[in-house]
Amino acid sequence: MINYRFYPSLLNTFARYVRGGNLSAQELIDSINRVPTPTTAAQERGVSFEDAVVKGTNEDQFDPEVIKKVRKLLPRPIVDTQVYCQWEIDDVLFYGYVDLIGKFKAVDLKTTASYQAGRFLHNHQNLYLHALKRKGIKLMEYVITEFKPDGPTEVHVESYALTHPIDKQLEEIRLLKTFLEEHRPLITDKKIFVTPGEDADARRRSR
Repeated sequence: MINYRFYPSLLNTFARYVRGGNLSAQELIDSINRVPTPTTAAQERGVSFEDAVVKGTNEDQFDPEVIKKVRKLLPRPIVDTQVYCQWEIDDVLFYGYVDLIGKFKAVDLKTTASYQAGRFLHNHQNLYLHALKRKGIKLMEYVITEFKPDGPTEVHVESYALTHPIDKQLEEIRLLKTFLEEHRPLITDKKIFVTPGEDADARRRSR
């Protein structure tokens, strides 16, 4: 029986909290409750860059060589984009949307101003692999474009296979359940808790 619905950005924010990443309990609760925050310039650039790479929208805003380099790293053919994924982990429905999939790998496009190797080692989007296993996906790849403020733009790739350990993510899922129960009166996002008899499916149409 599914009692909770969790998505990667929620779990990654919680992971930052657990690992002492300069986030207060109130800030975490605000994030859980999806309290609106202003979109940053970096977030806007990330969305624009993804649209430029995948859809060709306003691609003249970016260096054509960088666009070309990123596109070369995408699966060919691209089977689908913005693919809904869900995976049941005990009483949790883990769900989300991965940017695109090919025949054997899923790819998520990332942008950053400063990149460190292994940044997505314990990212909760790695769990998409297990949600997409039945579609034949065996690899989760992050294609990261590093827009350095004072240097050349660089493109990095991190790849994770189905055999990559996910113990840390699973432990953080257990810890998040405990945190939620301890703060349950403060949680206002209706999608986090699944009420008895409710359809657990978390697709956008149910929002």
